[in-house]
Amino acid sequence: MYITPMQLTHYPHFAPITLGLRDELLPYFSRITSGISEFCFAGIYLFRKTYDYQVALLEKDKIILKGTKEGRTFCALPLGLPEDKGVLRTILEEVDYLKGLSEEQADYHRVWLEQHHLEICEDRDNFDYLYSREELASLSGKRFHKKRNQVNSFLHNYPNHRGEFLTDENRHHAYEVLEGWKEGRDEIEDYPASKEALDKQNVLGLTGYIVYVDEVPVAFTMGEGIMNDSMYVIHIEKGIPTYKGVYQYINQAYAEVLPERYALINREQDLGDQGLRQAKMTYRPIGFSKKFRVYQEALVKQPFYTRSCDAQPEPILDA
Repeated sequence: MYITPMQLTHYPHFAPITLGLRDELLPYFSRITSGISEFCFAGIYLFRKTYDYQVALLEKDKIILKGTKEGRTFCALPLGLPEDKGVLRTILEEVDYLKGLSEEQADYHRVWLEQHHLEICEDRDNFDYLYSREELASLSGKRFHKKRNQVNSFLHNYPNHRGEFLTDENRHHAYEVLEGWKEGRDEIEDYPASKEALDKQNVLGLTGYIVYVDEVPVAFTMGEGIMNDSMYVIHIEKGIPTYKGVYQYINQAYAEVLPERYALINREQDLGDQGLRQAKMTYRPIGFSKKFRVYQEALVKQPFYTRSCDAQPEPILDA
C-alpha cells in the first residue's frame, strides 16, 4: 500500500491522524518507555474517529495529541511535559484536561503542578494491566487453577482444534469471527476499529493469532510490540461466545507462541467496567502502567472530573 507522505505541523497547529503521518510519527512512538498502550501509532490511528485525534510537534523532540471525549477536550503528551512550562500552561488552558501522564512523569512534576493550582489524580479506569507472558502461557500454580480448568475444558470439549498466526492467507477467517462476534450484540463500539485493524494489518505493523475448531474459525487476537519489543500489547481479542472457554484458550495459546523477548503482555484498560475489571484481575496482573490526569483546580467539582478520578472499589478475587 502506497502512503502519501505528509509533514507534521508544529503546535499550536494540529493535523488529523492519517496513514500519511505514520513514518514521521513512528520514531516518536518508538522512544516511549512508559508502557502505556495508547501511545503507539496503531492505537491512535484505529481510534482517531472515536476521539477525533489530532497531532502536532511540540518543541524539538516531543509530540502532542489532542482529542475529544464525551464533549470534553483533552490532550496527551506521550514523551513528557514540555520544558517550557509557559507552553504547558497555555496547553492546559485550551483543553479540559491532560490525560495519559505516566507515573514517572506524575511523580517528577507533581510539586510544580500543585504549586501552579493544577490538580493531578490517578486515572484508575485507564490503568493498563500488565501480565507475565510466561505466567499466561503456563497458567501454573494455585492462582491460575480456575483459568487452567477453563482451558482444559475447552481442550476436552473441542479436541479437533488448532491455532495459527494471522496472515494474509487466513485473514478472511478473522473477518468471519468478527462478524460472528458482532451478531446479536447491542454494543459494538470497537467493531469499526477491529475491522480496520484487519483491513490494514500489515501497514499498521500488527501481528495476531487465530483459533479453529473443526476447521471453523472461532477466535482471533491482534496486537504489537512496544517498548523496544520488550512488551506486547493486545489491542483486539474476539471470539464466538458459543464456544465455551474460547477466550481463556486463545489468551493462553497466544502467550505460549509469542517470542520470549516479550517478558510482559499489556492487556490494556478496563475503562471503569466492573465486569471487565473483575475478569482482568482474575488473570493476576503483576503490575499496571498507571496513568494520571491533570486539571485546572477550578474544574475539580465538575461531574466529569468526579467520574474519571474517583476510585472505584477493587473486585474481590477468588482464591
